[in-house]
Amino acid sequence: MATKKEKEKYAEYVKKVSPRSKMFLPLLWAFLIGGVICCLGQELTMLYKWLLPGYTKEQIGTLSSSTLIFLASLLTGIGVYDKIGAVAGGGSIVPITGFSNSITATAIEFRKEGLIYGTTANMFRIAGPVIVVGVAVSMLFGTVYWIVGLFA
Repeated sequence: MATKKEKEKYAEYVKKVSPRSKMFLPLLWAFLIGGVICCLGQELTMLYKWLLPGYTKEQIGTLSSSTLIFLASLLTGIGVYDKIGAVAGGGSIVPITGFSNSITATAIEFRKEGLIYGTTANMFRIAGPVIVVGVAVSMLFGTVYWIVGLFA
């Protein structure tokens, strides 16, 4: 069993020989690029509000989300989103565009195996768990909301 002095000496040694963390720049890029993607979504929302004054808030939100999904798929298809992801890291996968990128990249990767057993089957290997969890959590919260409403 190591003594307290040995443990302190070892901790000092580890601190001395361990490389310094280089996390600041990757975190900064993730924050900036993720922020730009979110700002683009907000700008699309404001643009659609201006262009389509009769639309509801929900319709505008759907249009904005759909546009971001389309742009991410397009950029994935032409090979740009992967380059953005290489710099942004987690900043490019957190917004809805990251989910779009993962589905599109999977579809592109397996297209040679055919439409059904390649593209479609492998797309849902990625999307399936997300959809299942989303539906299950929605049902759970809906049930809790309904039960609380009975007693309110």
